[in-house]
Amino acid sequence: MSAETGNGDVPTRAAPYGGGTGANRVFVLARGGQPLMPCHPARARELLTRGRAVVARQMPFTIRLRDRALEASEVDGVQLRVDPGSKGTGIAVTEERRQAGTDGETRTVRRGLVSIELRHRGEKIRDCLLRRAGYRRRRRSANLRYRAPRSLNRAKRAGRLAPSLRHRIDTTLSVAGRLCRYAPVTEIHVERVAFDTRAMDTDRYGDGHDIGLECTRESLAGAEIRAYLLATHGRACAYCGASGVRLNIDHIRPRGRGGSSRVSNLTLACVTCNQTKGVRPVEEFLAHDPARLATVLEHLKAPLSDAAAMNATRRQLGEDLCSLQKPVHAWSGARTKWNRTAMGLAKSHTLDALAVGHLDHENGAAIVRVPAQVIVVTATGRGSYARTTPDRFGFPRLRRSRIKRHFGYATGDLVRAVVPGGRWAGVWTGRVSVRANGQHRLTTAGSRFDVSHRNLRILQRADGYGYGLRPEAPS
Repeated sequence: MSAETGNGDVPTRAAPYGGGTGANRVFVLARGGQPLMPCHPARARELLTRGRAVVARQMPFTIRLRDRALEASEVDGVQLRVDPGSKGTGIAVTEERRQAGTDGETRTVRRGLVSIELRHRGEKIRDCLLRRAGYRRRRRSANLRYRAPRSLNRAKRAGRLAPSLRHRIDTTLSVAGRLCRYAPVTEIHVERVAFDTRAMDTDRYGDGHDIGLECTRESLAGAEIRAYLLATHGRACAYCGASGVRLNIDHIRPRGRGGSSRVSNLTLACVTCNQTKGVRPVEEFLAHDPARLATVLEHLKAPLSDAAAMNATRRQLGEDLCSLQKPVHAWSGARTKWNRTAMGLAKSHTLDALAVGHLDHENGAAIVRVPAQVIVVTATGRGSYARTTPDRFGFPRLRRSRIKRHFGYATGDLVRAVVPGGRWAGVWTGRVSVRANGQHRLTTAGSRFDVSHRNLRILQRADGYGYGLRPEAPS
């Protein structure tokens, strides 16, 4: 059943609101820039057509009224719900109303107005920092090998987070702050979940003996770990099945590719398979034997890096959200899962965000509306501070331009291109990557090509994020 009735703001029929899926609401600003209640896209098109509103922002789409002030409007308020994650964070703008059912009882219904999936770039930041550290270490050891090592006397302030972790908090806070400017947010609900990495990393013997976190580099050669692997894998090579031969302990995910020394990442391999596999991914090494590959992958467990990142940032995220001057409520992950399962919703960051908070579904409260599309916000950064482009050894290869804006455009701007002719003739919308000669590179949803700056028109200045749309997961 469609969730849209009339203009989508209020039901037009006498029957109770049945719910379903619908389009993302459009943010509305008053004449003075204050946020009003979001409206249906059809209502926004009508206001723009009649000249009563102008476009204030493209993504997320926001309009500003010309003829109405905040004092002349009725604002009920909305809620902001956040489901933080390591690689992505789900954010939902919702409203809750009291509604009478068919039996005459009054229940609370929750309607999802806007769904946003924020994709972090923490892994890219970590890789860039590791690459920079490698460059510096190599230059120091090659050119200054007689200098004493740098002293390790630099203390870190209390509460400091690594840049890749701090980025997750800053981007979530940035998007939440923008939504508070576009919508009349009255309260913020955030999921605060803690992961027990000890329990996640525990393997057991048949007699219940734990050998999870004790697997260190020194203990790999010990009899305890080897005996456990021999008993688990039947004293045979996991890659070829050979038995009665010399067996080595092998990392399923090579350490050179980010694998750890956890017991779940260890297996037994004969000398031939161990040398042939090397640092190749196990999927590539066993591509010819899918059945054996599936057996090997069964022993793998999810990496603990995501759980550790969540444990390190969960408390700081809640404290920083308080800086938005809104009441912040923290909820457990178990309650979110309970609400999502009771409402029959699929598993995704945005649907988890929609289910964050108290929902008395045992007494009739329900989530009656889910946005059909999700706004995907990808953290792209604002460019590099490096003055040169290094080669693979870390030495400068060429100088980078200090000018970031060419012919009025900067990398990351959202533009509309009107190409008069040629292979790419037509109207295109996407993000632009600028060049000094004026032939900018335009990236759209399904293509990438060069276009002259004369054929471009700015829609939205670069803000460090890329925007897109995707359908919501079916429930």
